[in-house]
Parts: sequence; structure tokens; C-alpha cells
Amino acid sequence: MNNFWNNIFRYPRFFISSVTGLILIILTPFKNLLKTPKLRIFLILITITFCVSLYVIIRSMLAL
Repeated sequence: MNNFWNNIFRYPRFFISSVTGLILIILTPFKNLLKTPKLRIFLILITITFCVSLYVIIRSMLAL
């Protein structure tokens, strides 16, 4: 029974490390895009477009 509780208490640490690794893997291509000046502008424009569209969608959903 003690081994069971040790495993249960290790799951949050495993979850945090897995999510951190996933985020790092997902962000690596964007980090590589920032190295090239022409692609840097493209990435900035896509980020701004994404944020503005998300703002408009959430504002429409809340009927503000």
C-alpha cells in the first residue's frame, strides 16, 4: 500500500515535466523562425492577427 501512495504522489511531478517538455517542443520551431529577419516579421504579424481575432471572438461571445 505504501508503494501505491508513492506512485500517486509522483504523478503531479510527472505531469508538470511532461507538459513543460511538450511546450518546449511546440515552441522550438517558432524560436527558429525568430532567427531570420524576414520570417520574424511574418511571425509577429501572425501573432498579432491571432491575438486580435481571439479578442474579437471572445468579445462577440460575451456580447460586449
